[in-house]
Amino acid sequence: MRTPVPDYLAHVLDDCDDHHIGQLADYIPELAQANPNQLALAISTVDGEIYSVGDDEVEFTIQSMSKPFTYAYVLQHLGIETVLNKVGVEPSGEAFNQISLDKENRPKNPMINSGAITTHSLIPTDGSQSSAEILRAFMSELAGRELHFDEQVYASEIKTAYRNLSIGYMLRTVGILETDPVHIVNGYIRQCSIRVTVKDLVRMGSVLANGGVDPKTGKRLLNREVVRQVLSVMMSCGMYDAAGDWLTTVGIPAKSGVAGGILGVLPGQVGIAVFSPKLDEHGNSVRGIDIMERLSRDMGLHLMEAAPSAQTIVQSHYLTGVDDSISVYVLRGVLKFTEAEMLLRILQNEPEGHSKIVIDLSKISLIQDVGKRMFLEGIDRLIDDGHTLLLVDPERRLDHSRTYKDRVLHVFENLDELLEQQH
Repeated sequence: MRTPVPDYLAHVLDDCDDHHIGQLADYIPELAQANPNQLALAISTVDGEIYSVGDDEVEFTIQSMSKPFTYAYVLQHLGIETVLNKVGVEPSGEAFNQISLDKENRPKNPMINSGAITTHSLIPTDGSQSSAEILRAFMSELAGRELHFDEQVYASEIKTAYRNLSIGYMLRTVGILETDPVHIVNGYIRQCSIRVTVKDLVRMGSVLANGGVDPKTGKRLLNREVVRQVLSVMMSCGMYDAAGDWLTTVGIPAKSGVAGGILGVLPGQVGIAVFSPKLDEHGNSVRGIDIMERLSRDMGLHLMEAAPSAQTIVQSHYLTGVDDSISVYVLRGVLKFTEAEMLLRILQNEPEGHSKIVIDLSKISLIQDVGKRMFLEGIDRLIDDGHTLLLVDPERRLDHSRTYKDRVLHVFENLDELLEQQH
């Protein structure tokens, strides 16, 4: 059986592909040359599995999506209190490039340009590497591969960096920046020119979703306190002056970039990255927002309604019957997207054949709509592979007795009675 998750993601991409309003980031000449039709989507789970569709191999510049990771780096190395002395955490309610400070002459948060330039200035250096190179190496570790700078985009942004330079000089005037603002702004722009794919972004996001631990290597890269601080600021400030609308409609901590990317991270569950270059008036990807809203709605990912995820959905799995011809899966917990994906990934290891598969749902306390749809799709695919499916579902929480391909479900009240009938 092949898990249906990629098919679902492709379906979402197709549904959102006809929304062509918006404009390219034409104030950066190189970004104005982007292909407006490119579209990609990727999802990572907390155990490191990545699903991606569309133009998922296309590299684009990370831009402002670098801000949370720069913030995480300086928090990790300097401590939260030290960083708070320089950069606040309050939503600005203003555009990302607004020239403004709070009452203490600090940038209001690290997700707007003034805060991001300040955060970049805090990167500890010993002179052997530039601050941008330190960040490139850090983000490469998060992404699990070597990332590189886009020299053309960097050169293009430097030529038109008048507003960021004015922000830098303002920050130097009030004492927030302590060294040459031109050098710091150049480093910040170089930080934004790192090239990534949506798969890189969700691999980086999976570290945040997993509390600072790289799920692929098991290595702790960030402290839990740092991750909590970063995700909190992403939730309240990551989508600039559209943050309130984002919180109510999508409800996932996120950060956007003017190259057309959006990275969302739901702690303990998933990382999501989308890429589509056309932007709205806030500087956020138009189709990217559509996709994120759709996923949040379909998958029940809004932070205010998401229930805790289980580490595993399968309580036990064993073989029984004549010649071990019956494969029994006993499930426990809730069946949402995260758990359904995990279950389908386990079930796809069942070899094709004519064996019987028993799935016991009696210890499942909640089945969300997306979990039910994924589960029924998985049953259809197992039947396509030649298996006979038998379910234990005493509360009939699947609502009907047929799959989406109109196959009759064989539903039993009790696992022991079912197995006795099969011997």
